[in-house]
Amino acid sequence: MSRNFELMQQAGQEFEATPVREPNPVFSKELEKDRTNGSRFGLGQAAREGALRLVQRIFLQQPQDTPHVVLFTGIDQNDGSSQISLLVAETLKANACGSVCLVEADFRSPSLPSLLGTTNHYGLTDALLKEGPIRSFAKPLPTDNVWLLSSGSLNPDSHNLLNDDRMSARFAELRKEFDYILVVAPPLARYVDAISLGRLSDGVVLVLEENSTRKEAALMAIENLRAAQIQVLGAILN
Repeated sequence: MSRNFELMQQAGQEFEATPVREPNPVFSKELEKDRTNGSRFGLGQAAREGALRLVQRIFLQQPQDTPHVVLFTGIDQNDGSSQISLLVAETLKANACGSVCLVEADFRSPSLPSLLGTTNHYGLTDALLKEGPIRSFAKPLPTDNVWLLSSGSLNPDSHNLLNDDRMSARFAELRKEFDYILVVAPPLARYVDAISLGRLSDGVVLVLEENSTRKEAALMAIENLRAAQIQVLGAILN
């Protein structure tokens, strides 16, 4: 077996066939250029199939215990967590009822706004520093009932806001406002941000880079999450 398969087993990923409907693109038409050679958001077939399985197993099979806040993070930089979260949002939109909010909580290297062709201005950091309902800081996307809470105005100390007590209050607001909250965090091997955010979530999805993620680093990340009593919901191979 490949080391990636072993890592995904460690992360609790299951490998059953799933009857989930593959989504039609629901985001901006500018992203259609990413569908060259069958790709979506620059993701290969394995990642797309993994996202379909993930939605089936986590969001659709157990309606009584469906997680509302799910964190997406990788082990190293450039792991594709943002692209995976977009694909999961599309798949949720195609297979489940309810509103979806994508949250850019990677204050180190935010990428969701650029992937969606919008700005990073006025978002999560602003919500942590200013008053107002959380929905007023989010941007509605072209498709119905899908929103983006970008990272907002950033400075070198913005990541310190992740440990602020106000973050917990804002996440509680998100739970009331939206049915599904998909949060993108920086990689686990480089920063502790994902641990702080994971404690506010219902679980974490790990994104593993094929032929790149080191087994030792991935296992250490999984152990750190479990030591912090953060549930590892599964893994996707990018």
